[in-house]
Amino acid sequence: MSDSGAVGGGDEESGRAARPKRADARRNEETLLDAAAAIFVTSGVEAPVRDIAAKAGVGTGTIYRHFPTRADLIIAVYRHQVEACAEAGPALLASSPTPHAALGRWIDLFVDFLVTKHGLAAVLQSDAAGFDTLHAYFLDRLVPVCGRLLEAAAAAGEIRSDLDAIALMRGVGNLCIGADADPGYDARRLVELLVAGLRRSA
Repeated sequence: MSDSGAVGGGDEESGRAARPKRADARRNEETLLDAAAAIFVTSGVEAPVRDIAAKAGVGTGTIYRHFPTRADLIIAVYRHQVEACAEAGPALLASSPTPHAALGRWIDLFVDFLVTKHGLAAVLQSDAAGFDTLHAYFLDRLVPVCGRLLEAAAAAGEIRSDLDAIALMRGVGNLCIGADADPGYDARRLVELLVAGLRRSA
């Protein structure tokens, strides 16, 4: 991140040399965020930083250099997962055997995201404006993606045509909440039943 200040004075060759460093830094940060997201899903947002560092294959100092506080890390993971979910929708539609299968796979990713999201409110409890901004960003990016998946499945005759993206996402979110208090609660299984229930009867 500090490399950006090393490029000055309009030296074209220096600028070209710095670009790969910035790309490497971006990839390294994405690796850290992927590792943190995986640890948060299994161990919660209060998981030790050393566990995240081990998962990413870096030292703890590298994580603190990128994300000085836990809140910084959690917010970055949140935004990273929103983008991953948003980009996955079109890719799954293109690669899945049916639109309904694409919807089911996307909802799986959304569930993983929600497990992380549930720790966000506690981290940002003193910053309601920051939480509201992130929530608006989440809606702007993900509701249209879910809507396109529903439209594709409806156009294929697989599900009813009157399903609302925000209602489905809220339903999935409500099913995930129980996992916070009960280790035996299988949110993913319940969500699978919900998605299966969207199918039109033959």
